[in-house]
Amino acid sequence: MSEPLESIRVLDLTRILAGPYCTQALADAGADVVKIERPGSGDDTRGWGPPFVAGQSCYFLSVNRGKRSLTLDLKKAPGRELLWRLIAEADVLVENFRPGTLDALGFSYDEVQRRFPRVIYASISGYGTDGPWGRRPGYDAVLQGEGGLMSLTGEPQGPPFKVGASIVDVLAGMNAYQGILTALLRRAKTGRGGRVDVSLLESLLATFNYHTAAYLLAGQEPVRLGNRHPNLSPYETFETAAGHVIVGVGSESLWRSFCNVLRAPELIDDPRFASNARRVENREALADELVPRLRQRTAAEWQEVFKAAGVPCGQVRTVAEALESEQVAARGLLVSLDHPTLGACRLAGSPVRLSETQRSSRRPPPLLGQHTDEILTGWLDLGAEELAALRAGDVL
Repeated sequence: MSEPLESIRVLDLTRILAGPYCTQALADAGADVVKIERPGSGDDTRGWGPPFVAGQSCYFLSVNRGKRSLTLDLKKAPGRELLWRLIAEADVLVENFRPGTLDALGFSYDEVQRRFPRVIYASISGYGTDGPWGRRPGYDAVLQGEGGLMSLTGEPQGPPFKVGASIVDVLAGMNAYQGILTALLRRAKTGRGGRVDVSLLESLLATFNYHTAAYLLAGQEPVRLGNRHPNLSPYETFETAAGHVIVGVGSESLWRSFCNVLRAPELIDDPRFASNARRVENREALADELVPRLRQRTAAEWQEVFKAAGVPCGQVRTVAEALESEQVAARGLLVSLDHPTLGACRLAGSPVRLSETQRSSRRPPPLLGQHTDEILTGWLDLGAEELAALRAGDVL
């Protein structure tokens, strides 16, 4: 199969989640991704756990599929010289250090651009490379607070909550991936690389869409609504006789179908619920009508009857239930890989399916420094004596 990025070489100087998520997506698209790690310790997440499986962190394994690992000490002059030689052979450099860190080592965007104008230099940071907050460290949970997400999450009278997954890191990684692809298209036209500058803060705020518009255009600041939607009703979770369901009534025709499934046609003509706007205004009265009715059947039973009527409805599942569902199996999201210490293992693959190309890289997440010799001999033609000297100097 043809791989869209099979001729693209990527230097991955990232760690934790946002950067590795981006570079894993590049690897899935066929790029040769070389992950540069600290000798002896590597990416911080190699030590994040439990759980560990066969000595490997599940966290690290989740976002480093498809890459090769090279250990390199950038605090030593020979290590920095090797990095320059690698940059000369690369198409893309991706980093997510705190802004200023690579500058201090001599690898600023301006210097890389001066030496190698075709290289695309992608930076992922908490708040961006400039501005009064630019030098702050940024972690997902902190940005969920700083960026307003926690103010939207939780029950109206309860405390703010973070989302159960590191969604801000993932959003930033996705945006960086998109930015790199856009920069590659531009380079194909102009011959020049350039900078991709993505922040967790902006990645989060850009996803608020209708919340942002409500504030900027109508002066309405969003608040916590639990599992309810600010602009639609009913669009929320309900307790059933066994389990919970979440329904999405997004149109008047769906509202009528929803009421008919509930065998409550009288609600259709009730003036309190005559339009979506009226239902939003009277959501507490509507809940009083719906809650006892939805407790009469189980979540599985409601899902079947709503599905038959074309009303969007789903059971509230656990992560395990969702991963092991027949739909995920049919779509082939989970990939089987042969890891050097775990053996055969399953991981979530790329959510993007392209015709005429492999969906996810079949290369397992690397052991620390597993491909150091392979990369330095393949990319730079280093000989055995040079490699031995570098090892003797603790550069690799």
